Amino acid sequence: MAVRHTTARGGRVRGATALAALLVLGGAPYGIGTASAAPPPQPPPRLTQEDVDRAVDALDGIVERGMDRTGVPGVSVAVVHKDQVVHLDGYGKRHVGQDGRVDPDTVFQLASLSKPLASTVVAGAIGDKIVDWDDPVAEHLPGFALKAPWVTDHVTLADLFSHRSGLPDHAGDLLEDLGYDRDYILEHLRLEPLTPFRASYAYTNFGLTAAGQAVADAAGTSWEKLSEDILYKPAGMDATSSRFSDYEGANNKAFAHVREDGAESGNTGDWEARYVRDADAQSPAGGASSTARDLSLWLRLQLANGELDGDRVIAADPLERTHAPAIVSAPPPAPAGRAGFYGLGWNVSYDDLGRLRLSHTGAFALGAHTNVTMLPGEQLGIAVLTNGAPVGLADAVSLDFLDTAQHGKPTEDWLDLAGQIYEQEAQKSRSPTDYSKPPDDASDARADSTCTGTYANPYYGPVTVTETNGDLTMRLGPKPTTFRLTHYAGDTFSFDTVGENASGPSGVTFKGDENGRATSVTIEAFDETGLGTFRRS
Repeated sequence: MAVRHTTARGGRVRGATALAALLVLGGAPYGIGTASAAPPPQPPPRLTQEDVDRAVDALDGIVERGMDRTGVPGVSVAVVHKDQVVHLDGYGKRHVGQDGRVDPDTVFQLASLSKPLASTVVAGAIGDKIVDWDDPVAEHLPGFALKAPWVTDHVTLADLFSHRSGLPDHAGDLLEDLGYDRDYILEHLRLEPLTPFRASYAYTNFGLTAAGQAVADAAGTSWEKLSEDILYKPAGMDATSSRFSDYEGANNKAFAHVREDGAESGNTGDWEARYVRDADAQSPAGGASSTARDLSLWLRLQLANGELDGDRVIAADPLERTHAPAIVSAPPPAPAGRAGFYGLGWNVSYDDLGRLRLSHTGAFALGAHTNVTMLPGEQLGIAVLTNGAPVGLADAVSLDFLDTAQHGKPTEDWLDLAGQIYEQEAQKSRSPTDYSKPPDDASDARADSTCTGTYANPYYGPVTVTETNGDLTMRLGPKPTTFRLTHYAGDTFSFDTVGENASGPSGVTFKGDENGRATSVTIEAFDETGLGTFRRS
């Protein structure tokens, strides 16, 4: 959660982490020594070749049944076992209503599946002596600062790659929705309130992006070029990129799809290619694109500790560190429960047999859902790419596959469970106020003329409120984006949020002075961490 979702408040898909924590399967974790030490030996393999073959034979049916149940238009899957690609196939359509079919070379947006790719790139940079996981970010990223000076001086690449910096959940994502670029967003992370450093977990795309940018700066290049030079080209991942323009320009690409308004399930007619998601601002965290064929190479490299076809591509020690727990991401729900962990760009868990399980989900509410899961001790990994907004399919295919290998069949209806979790997370992000139903005793709004003008905010920038033909509108962001305000009650209006982190209708409340003139306005959707009040200039 590439998840308010599980990947990824504000309607953001946070599935990448919340879902992974809820779907942890396994026993008590092994003790890990110092963070830089290699993980302890794995338990002996439990899967036979026959077990894996059975699961591979079942994959077509697993995917096709999941597509039938959800209507997701297109899927591509790669499976690697013992350094061999044992399944590589595409299913369905790249674009609803068009003829193009998905195949193993169809380019998909990866969303937060970009994170373990990014930690692989950084591991390579560490092997090249460019940086170290324990380098303070401020040493390499000019102007980088967080709210607490001590944290600014001490937060490391590893801290940001494991989401333990103290930054709030999805810090900076709403700035991206408004059209701000990477430089602006990273500069304004210094205004975000912090929770205890290295003692609290919160999933932050732009925290990780700051670390990736620091590594690129240390190498004297861009993140996009660094990723090419260290991983994509050496591994032969020729269709993989960290630039949106490369995805956009691909002839064989999967388009992003969302469910049509009011659609619930069923057939491909319930889905439409409505949005285009440019994630360049958070490229290390969510802006990569790739194919099932390319990801099969990366899975082989991961499972071989950085080697591919006999060549050392990524140094083993810094890569192994990405696989070790760095922070508790999901505390156990009961004394006998199992905790979930986050490593460096990976969800880390242990199954009932004590085997290390590495996974990550990627999710764009605007139309992409991906999953990668590996059992390193079994030398087994699966990557699932889909071109639909997250409804659980990518996660369920991986979980069904691994269950079939271990148990002969799925042990849960993973698609139903995952779909419910995504729906619950989406509902949590919505305002508790139903702005479509003003209270019966709602007071009248103040005169529009008392609200118009420009209000300043150090984080989100200025908002300008204007009155046109009896309607109030507000305009903000570098684009800028204009929103129509609808009166709710008294000095409160509502507007419809938009973008990747859209959370439905949200409130806009004006406050005034003794003369009746509005002096400030608070935007509910922007105020989760207390930064959403704009004051008249």
